[in-house]
Amino acid sequence: MLKVENLDKSFGGIHAIRNCSLIVEEETITGLIGPNGAGKTTMFNLITGFHEPDSGQVFFKDEDITDLTPHEIFEKNLFRTFQITREIQEMTVLENLMLIPRNQTGENLWNSWFNRSLVSQQEDQFKEKALEVLEFLEMKDRKYDLAMNLPGGEKKLLDLGRMMMAEPEMVLLDEPGSGVPPSLQTKVNDYVREISREQGITFLVVEHDMHIIMDLCDPIIVLVDGQTLTKGSPDEIKNNQQVIEAYLGT
Repeated sequence: MLKVENLDKSFGGIHAIRNCSLIVEEETITGLIGPNGAGKTTMFNLITGFHEPDSGQVFFKDEDITDLTPHEIFEKNLFRTFQITREIQEMTVLENLMLIPRNQTGENLWNSWFNRSLVSQQEDQFKEKALEVLEFLEMKDRKYDLAMNLPGGEKKLLDLGRMMMAEPEMVLLDEPGSGVPPSLQTKVNDYVREISREQGITFLVVEHDMHIIMDLCDPIIVLVDGQTLTKGSPDEIKNNQQVIEAYLGT
């Protein structure tokens, strides 16, 4: 589903990604871990067009997306979340979801003036779908709450809801456990597994919490100093001496 080949990126004197290659197989929930400064977030930014690589290529479904902008990559059905959620705070939870679908009729000025019935019909369809998503996430009672008033854990759930509205083929999840209480984190993991299984969505997950990664992801890729150190099952990663040394030192 995703292939990174010989990617390289420097910021001034900092060599963040060093000739790095990795592969994410279709319909897997793949983890991406590494010590602080390993290059995980930079890798996400390179894949999704927020940074331009100095060299190397990114392929999504065998198509070269290296030089595409973030919105062009989104159009290819590759979606990402952020460690700090980016909901539109002054909109309600329901409005945040309805904003996401592509190619909305009402975005065309002509339609918004002269074809309002078609616009309204499509909005009703998106509203119905958004309510189904909120019911799946057990957040239907929050639909008219402003997004700014949600606690951190529910903002992460809103991120998942926005992802479901986008109907992507692959999602890059950045720190899904950040700011989420342990009682809600189990629910987030369950939702990700269910979405992956029922909708065939591929996930690449960056997470510092090893309990979350080991419970959710298989396989797991380890980055160290901007390079791929190893890839394997949770058990293989836990028992890999190189991984232990990378995290704890020799």
